[in-house]
Amino acid sequence: VQLQASGGGLVQAGGSLRLSCAASGHTFSSYSMAWFRQAPGKEREFVAAIAWSGSGTYYADSVKGRFTISRDNGENTVYLQMHSLKPEDTAVYYCAADRTWYPSIWNYWGQGTQVTVSS
Repeated sequence: VQLQASGGGLVQAGGSLRLSCAASGHTFSSYSMAWFRQAPGKEREFVAAIAWSGSGTYYADSVKGRFTISRDNGENTVYLQMHSLKPEDTAVYYCAADRTWYPSIWNYWGQGTQVTVSS
């Protein structure tokens, strides 16, 4: 599966953004999906994941209650709705896919999209 992330940009603290990740192929519903992020000088970190049907989700504590992951299997797209953004949310955001749920290593990655939150 090939992944294409989009939707990043510059937003003020407290604002919102919605990221999208479009997947190629006809078996999108066979993949669990996730978002990760990497801030300058830091390691890549997990943000959120969603199961194949969308019935199960999992969030990092740092974004719980502010971010929502969702997916549209008909459109082969996963979304990350981000509210109440903080400067510390500034990072390059990546989408990832895997046939297993929440694996230790995700096998498919998209290119990143930059999110910058100004204070």
